[in-house]
Amino acid sequence: MGFSITIVTIAITTILSLYTLYSDQNLLDKLILRPFRDSREGNYYTLATSGFIHADLQHLLFNMLTLYFFGGVVDHIMGPMGFMGLYLASIIIANLITFNKYKNDPNYGSLGASGGTSGIVFASVLFYPYSHIYFFFIPIPIPGPLYAVLYLAYSYYASKNNRDGINHDAHLYGSLTGLAVAMLVEPGSAIAFLHYITGIFL
Repeated sequence: MGFSITIVTIAITTILSLYTLYSDQNLLDKLILRPFRDSREGNYYTLATSGFIHADLQHLLFNMLTLYFFGGVVDHIMGPMGFMGLYLASIIIANLITFNKYKNDPNYGSLGASGGTSGIVFASVLFYPYSHIYFFFIPIPIPGPLYAVLYLAYSYYASKNNRDGINHDAHLYGSLTGLAVAMLVEPGSAIAFLHYITGIFL
């Protein structure tokens, strides 16, 4: 892939995540999104900063691998500024939903790049509707658009029935932001996407 905005974003996120996890828990607490605290103290910067720290190594690894494999496509189509605009918009919009939903819950906190990576994945799928996505536990590739529809449906259901402590709103609204931005950048991609989805289900 070479030295790209995707690699820069991965490097910054990895360094900051590891530093806050193992060297500075106080900084981690300042950067994490805590809607109850932040709404009362005016710490709105956490809408963005919480997307660059992670709860553990598994969380970090999964998000950064996802960003590595899908980020290049978005970088190629939209350029570095477009990539970062979409990535940050996906994080912030997803976190705004979370912020509003949990602003009266003093125990709730959220962190991680899932909103941003979801936006990148879904923009990539829209730009290349004939792409396929591989999972370790599934022996056959899944068509990108089919994955997108199933993922959105699951994220919506999980968001409404949240029992696992995962911020599914970040996945759902980050994905929708990525799709919306991609449609604005490449309107024709939406037609190709819908055509391919129709071919799968009909």
